[in-house]
Amino acid sequence: MGYSAEIYQRAAQILEQRRADAERTAALHRAEVYAAVPQMQQLDAHIAQTGLDAVRAIGMGENAQKYLDALSRENLDAQQKRRSLLVENGFAEDYLRVQYTCPLCSDTGFHGGYRCSCIDTLARQLAYSSLCSDFPLDKCTFDRFNLSLYPKNVNPQTGVAPYARMEEILSFCKRYAAEFDLHSPSLFFYGETGLGKTHLSLAIAGEVTKKGFGVIYGSAQNLLDRMERERFRGDDDGATDAIMGCDLLILDDLGAEFITQFSVSAVYNIINTRQQSGRPVIISTNLSFKDLEKRYSRRITSRIFGGYTTLTFCGSDIRQILK
Repeated sequence: MGYSAEIYQRAAQILEQRRADAERTAALHRAEVYAAVPQMQQLDAHIAQTGLDAVRAIGMGENAQKYLDALSRENLDAQQKRRSLLVENGFAEDYLRVQYTCPLCSDTGFHGGYRCSCIDTLARQLAYSSLCSDFPLDKCTFDRFNLSLYPKNVNPQTGVAPYARMEEILSFCKRYAAEFDLHSPSLFFYGETGLGKTHLSLAIAGEVTKKGFGVIYGSAQNLLDRMERERFRGDDDGATDAIMGCDLLILDDLGAEFITQFSVSAVYNIINTRQQSGRPVIISTNLSFKDLEKRYSRRITSRIFGGYTTLTFCGSDIRQILK
């Protein structure tokens, strides 16, 4: 499960701040206790000294173990006296303990030589928050997808009942998000404007991000603009690597972007590279197969229609209905 370097950097900064806050609070507690219980400072100094003596004892040879055992007993007795003193003076037993947010790694982000689960949890929260700030994920959820806006009667021109079709698509998207992994199929959302393609794309993005996967969501125009700036203007923000390597890429409104030689080449590169690496993509568009082929090329459309699961949206423009 991958997030951008920026996300992990932000997570590390938050952990560093948490660690500093916990140690600052512990220092304040220690000063408070020392003022109220003067002998506590001497006791703490004694406990620290037994620890240093234990380290020095390592080089004592065969007599080291007996000495270490004696130091251990002495240290345990001092620890017990410390707890008793705290309670006797109205403090909690653990009042002097540094209360890290993650006791496993002490807010360092690493445990046992490996990245701690807490930094992945934090990265997931940051990624979701970032996605929420850019897109209305709180509004575009599966629960808020309103099927009642789709006619139940069969359309005589298509022979399809929009309500039934969209009910199937909604169920499919829920299952896709719930079962998502790095081997999930790529999806192609096709339909006229205002039929719910963006809503369901965002609903999938939200659920998949919550599961800890790295998701990039954006309009084709915005994502291609970032790639172009990186390619020709030196904006080295890692956009291309992120677009190619994220766990799930959602390319919204393909075909609405300004078509250039670069954009056509970039779309092919995205589709081809991610197909070869087996990384899923969700593409949405209101262009027909013929229109897509005119804008791009057969080598692009053949990869989409040959390797993606196509979901055809139908009904009336929801935005017009809700006006």
